[in-house]
Amino acid sequence: MSQSTNKDQEIFIAGTGITPAGEHWERSLRELALQAISLARAEAGGMKPEAIYVANMLAPALSRQSQLGALLADFASLHGVEAATIEAAGASGGMALRQAYLALRSGEVSSVLVVGVEKVTERVSAELEAAITTSSDADYESIHGTTQTSLAAMLMRRYLYDHELPADALADFSLLAHANGANNPNAMFRKPIKRETYQRSPMVSDPLNMFDAAPMADGAAALLLVRGDNLPDLGDTPRVRISGSGASTSTIAIHDRPDPLRFAAAAEATQQALVGAGIPLKEIDFFELHDRYSIFAALSLEAAGLAAPGEGWRYAAGSASGEDGYLPLCTLGGSKARGEIGGATGVYQAAEATLQLQGRAGGAQVKDARNGMIQCLGGMAATAVSHILTRVDGR
Repeated sequence: MSQSTNKDQEIFIAGTGITPAGEHWERSLRELALQAISLARAEAGGMKPEAIYVANMLAPALSRQSQLGALLADFASLHGVEAATIEAAGASGGMALRQAYLALRSGEVSSVLVVGVEKVTERVSAELEAAITTSSDADYESIHGTTQTSLAAMLMRRYLYDHELPADALADFSLLAHANGANNPNAMFRKPIKRETYQRSPMVSDPLNMFDAAPMADGAAALLLVRGDNLPDLGDTPRVRISGSGASTSTIAIHDRPDPLRFAAAAEATQQALVGAGIPLKEIDFFELHDRYSIFAALSLEAAGLAAPGEGWRYAAGSASGEDGYLPLCTLGGSKARGEIGGATGVYQAAEATLQLQGRAGGAQVKDARNGMIQCLGGMAATAVSHILTRVDGR
């Protein structure tokens, strides 16, 4: 049974706003956020939200700015609106979306603006790496010099070893993402790559090479969410409903997990979202997973039940070729080609999935898409948030 039993209580996305991912040297964090907010509000007929949830991970460390809720409400001339920042590392965007969903379901508010924003070009690379590493266990991981990239490399090494795979086993995830990103005008990289390019790329943290890790980028995305009884007239644009939502956590340190190659939080969040939407996995038409690292993509597919343990690496090739039984993945390039926007990733995913469901994805369009699943991860999948978005035809 769906979580929504009263149509007036169903939660819809009334407006989306996306800024191009990239190096925005000339624009501040608040300016990026305002652009996304303005676009989302314009799509929703200029509606003023009753609350704002800001998804961000790095601003206190990189921009020396906290209290983003009040900052962005002020800068967007939304004075007096309830506003707060939601932080869950790389899952911040999904968690902000979930908190907005729950607030709307409670009936306390009838419209919420969700904004995801990051500005990583504020500091040099060493400071950026140090800021990202705060999503690891400070006492037992980062204190020993490990970074998120080195931890991902260890997971990849273990995966290749356990399943006796070649060094380029995960290459298809990069090839697929870059091919899809070529059709996304907001992507940081819009050019397909060849397997030979992947194979020749320099190592970042052996065995993880440059194309196994998504590039960090500046950017902002926004969503204006409303209850069904407050949905503005969207004309002929199909409505998109959040039909399922789930969130879960695992141990923050990899060494505390019974199986480091099992993303337990991702598995639980996926099941919660599917149960909430009242649909089986086979009715999902595309999956926007969090491909911050290639190994994340493989393990997320296995956690979702789309591939058996040790088989997730095969999935990208089937998705790219459109083989039956293989969902389209990262249809607008994912973090690999669009750019990794840190705490804003989940908001980008939701906005991109909305474009797909409304038939507005251009050359990246998935034909007849009705149900899309999005999932973002915090740290080494210590936090996972999943949502099911559903196209609703008619007014």
